[in-house]
Amino acid sequence: MRRSRIAVFLSSFLLAAGAALTGASAAQGAEAAATGYVALGDSYSSGVGAGSYIGSSGDCKRSTNAYPSLWAAANSPSSFNFTACSGARTDEVLAGQLTPLSASTGLVSISVGGNDAGFADIMTTCVLQSDSSCISRINTARTYVTATLPGKLDSVYSAIRSKAPSAQVVVLGYPRFYLLGQSCLGLSETKRKAINDASDLLNTTIAKRAADHGFTFGDVRSTFTGHEICSGSSWLHSVNWLNVGESYHPTAAGQSGGYLPVLNNAA
Repeated sequence: MRRSRIAVFLSSFLLAAGAALTGASAAQGAEAAATGYVALGDSYSSGVGAGSYIGSSGDCKRSTNAYPSLWAAANSPSSFNFTACSGARTDEVLAGQLTPLSASTGLVSISVGGNDAGFADIMTTCVLQSDSSCISRINTARTYVTATLPGKLDSVYSAIRSKAPSAQVVVLGYPRFYLLGQSCLGLSETKRKAINDASDLLNTTIAKRAADHGFTFGDVRSTFTGHEICSGSSWLHSVNWLNVGESYHPTAAGQSGGYLPVLNNAA
């Protein structure tokens, strides 16, 4: 009788252990499969300003010098889908960039929010108009970033998590544009400071929403320090009259030296 009980106990124990091991193995297998990389976002992720644009990307201007391309080349993910697009706002990311996301996606990177806040119009206003007009346009953007952008980011981040439940998601921010206190042609110090302060607010807002979704925020302000416009070693284009669309975007050096190390540290 006692032997029978022992046998039953051992049999139950082995079955339970086997089930646990099978479950662990399946979980490990799923984790191992989640190794694809999907790069989402706007022009700062597509690589506008970095040259070497991929012909098939058209107006999205995806660059082989952009940080997603550089990371994929160095790390050989099981798959690489590069859907970031110049000019993209949160709505465009939701509507047209998320298709490659799946349970096998292990890494997602994204920069988005600047276009929602009116980045291009801000810079145009500040370049062409007075200090007061520049500050007024920036203040309008600040109100949008505080009141409306968080909900827009929540929608994007929730959709990413829903479609890629196993992915590590890295949300990249934006650099400060100007090194202040320098003798530098172009915008007044008043405009430069207001633009930098607005960029800080945008980064703070994005970082908070990213953290609340369990995502990693990649702050590029530190890597761009010393390489802002007016620094003498800028990794950002100033006004480019020959190719206006590249104005105020990272150069190839900004992508490799400013963005890529931040993704490397976070991924």
